[in-house]
Amino acid sequence: MSGRDLFCQPRRFGRGAALTLVFASVLVAGAATGSLPGPDRKTTPATPRSAASAARPEEVAEAAAEAMAAGKSPMEAAEREVSRSGDRWDAVYSEGEYEEFEESLDGEYTGVGLWTRGERDGRIEVTKVSSGSPAAAAGIRAGDLLRSVDGTPVDGRPVTEVVALLRGDATDAAAGTTVRLGLERGTRAWNLTLRRARLSTDSVTVRSLADRVSVITIDAFTKGSGDVVRDAVRQVPADAGIVLDLRGNSGGLVTEAVTAASAFLDGGLVATYDVDGTQHALHAEAGGDTARPLVALVDGGTMSAAELLTGALQDRGRAVVVGSRTFGKGSVQMPTRLPDGSVAELTVGHYRTPSGRGVDGKGITPDLEADTGALKQAETVLSGLGDAS
Repeated sequence: MSGRDLFCQPRRFGRGAALTLVFASVLVAGAATGSLPGPDRKTTPATPRSAASAARPEEVAEAAAEAMAAGKSPMEAAEREVSRSGDRWDAVYSEGEYEEFEESLDGEYTGVGLWTRGERDGRIEVTKVSSGSPAAAAGIRAGDLLRSVDGTPVDGRPVTEVVALLRGDATDAAAGTTVRLGLERGTRAWNLTLRRARLSTDSVTVRSLADRVSVITIDAFTKGSGDVVRDAVRQVPADAGIVLDLRGNSGGLVTEAVTAASAFLDGGLVATYDVDGTQHALHAEAGGDTARPLVALVDGGTMSAAELLTGALQDRGRAVVVGSRTFGKGSVQMPTRLPDGSVAELTVGHYRTPSGRGVDGKGITPDLEADTGALKQAETVLSGLGDAS
């Protein structure tokens, strides 16, 4: 699976993953995003929760208020309440962390500019280095192996945890703070110290391959990315097929994922979700390109909103999905503001694909399994789709 040091971290690192209807991930936490549909709200679909163990927003808010009245920390009281929920996506953020998290959804984050993924042997491989980042300036390259972060060995750890280490915790995640990395390239092993920086990300990139293939890569569903995808599809040559590369996509704003789906669908259902037992539906806008050959490329780092998009394209027969099983995060989370300004993000439901499939803990199985050489496999499938049309 793969991820980037972009959002927040799973709760085992002290905070959690997810945000207003952002279907986000586990990312940089490797961690990620969600909230209820509405103006400028964000969302996150993930784990079916049991009524017996889930932390209820009103219970957490009450515990925080009681702590405040007693002269104690509302945030610490909320964390104790959340720790009993058994849901790893439940989280409590300080006011500053929550603001930074929201900024990341606008395409900004604090980090060193590394994307990573876990190999089958447990090693952590660098898959991408953001241009202009501290990692790029230090000469780190795609294909290098990450051995340790601040002295902590990372072999065998989930990428979400590795990214959380890269990102740092509440006290050491600011721009200008340092992180020490152990790296390996071939027979060479070395250590270096990088300073985290405030970075921006182009979450959607487009490139052309030979044989009339355009690759649209979506790294995360940040604000405005859905419209960028729609514009990119319109500009692809009429005789070209598209590979929609969602590998390592940590999720993001569910509204942006639905807008991206609208680029390939002529309206209709994208996903359903429930909030405390009440069912809701998300629909694509009409007018998308429904004829052009399309392959969706996924892997174990494809999470949350990216899984929502993948499931919609697969269920509705719009794309052939190539790659490896996706991460499997599908919870809806809602933010609760606490008296001291901190925010509790709590699971209130889960989402399903158009055919009714649950994603949480299961992921999405590709139509064609491919690990190494997945992009080449996608090109081959795309050429067959073009011949069939």
